[in-house]
Amino acid sequence: MPPPRCVRRCGGPATQVLVVFALTFCVALPAICHRLLHSYYFVRSAYLDDMSQDALRQSLRRGQDALLFWQKAPSTATTEPPRHPELLVTVVTTRRPEALPYHYLLQVTRQLSSLQGDCGERPCAQVVLCDVESGPDAHEDAVLLERHFRVIRPPAGRRLDNTFEREKRDYVFCLRRAFQLALPRNMLVLEDDALAHPDFFRVVKDLLRRRFASRSLYIKLFHPERLQRYCNPEPYRILEWFGLGLLGATLLLQLLTVWNPCRWSLRMSARHLLLLAVYVMAAAELLGRHYLLELRRLSPQLYAVSPATECCTVAMLYPGNASLRVANYLDRAFCFQGNAKDTVLYQILRNTPGERAHSVEPNLVTHIGAFSAIRPNSAHPKLL
Repeated sequence: MPPPRCVRRCGGPATQVLVVFALTFCVALPAICHRLLHSYYFVRSAYLDDMSQDALRQSLRRGQDALLFWQKAPSTATTEPPRHPELLVTVVTTRRPEALPYHYLLQVTRQLSSLQGDCGERPCAQVVLCDVESGPDAHEDAVLLERHFRVIRPPAGRRLDNTFEREKRDYVFCLRRAFQLALPRNMLVLEDDALAHPDFFRVVKDLLRRRFASRSLYIKLFHPERLQRYCNPEPYRILEWFGLGLLGATLLLQLLTVWNPCRWSLRMSARHLLLLAVYVMAAAELLGRHYLLELRRLSPQLYAVSPATECCTVAMLYPGNASLRVANYLDRAFCFQGNAKDTVLYQILRNTPGERAHSVEPNLVTHIGAFSAIRPNSAHPKLL
């Protein structure tokens, strides 16, 4: 952006840039970003509690609306889903006592049902539910949805004290049983607190048409926003960050050649280009990469595809029969705290020659689960 009018020619370019750096990073960005959850300037002590409570209220309202929707919806046929669908969406679900009023599963399935209507006469995908509840109480939401979706369940008597190994085994069961049920050309697995974005199916279809998809073990459709910053271990983000800085600096210098009301002394030179590149890079990181990624939602073709990151299996796309390979890989590992199934899968990927996996940004789902099914829950969960 061009410098403000108050920055008049007073000294050389270095002095001018220092003034603009100070105004940008000490005045403008704090004023703009102090309420942005994923910005470095977010004032956690002032806004986090209220924003967390507001998110819980919104989720509760969506959950109650979804409950009424499914209670009133006419029953549909619950026969086996059609064989060989282009895409099978499997929602893995379990009962969460603390989250019963929020009805995560009902929210997720209602959203999927709504988005199916955007695909015309042929549905975007077939949907099945995999209810892995192993406790003495029935999963009420899964029981309610049996009138609308095919629900698969593992055999009884599979309880384990190790929750991480049990979660992995349940996931493996869902991968195999869902594939055997429909023999899909591609499978997508969602956790029951992964709420699809409005462009979910359009982007998934576009991804499956790209050449890299057929050579991928899996494609991650979600990565936590707090881990999406440029200052993270993923090397490709550093290249993206440098590229953004150089592009932004070049555009600023070009703009100054045609419009320079503050009479800046900056010119197209290596030193000035580097100085402005640092300015753009710092502004992008402090603002929050998450918000820049949101601009890519303008078109499915703008979504970024990069090497897979480690954390989380909230939303996973398995092209072809890759879901069976993943099930076989996971079967060979034992999970425990600190070595959950997402970590195991990432290590398998890195240690298996020829296997590749990818991540898509921005996220195609919103993680609405404030209460975990396998970890201790706080009485007052926070967004961060």
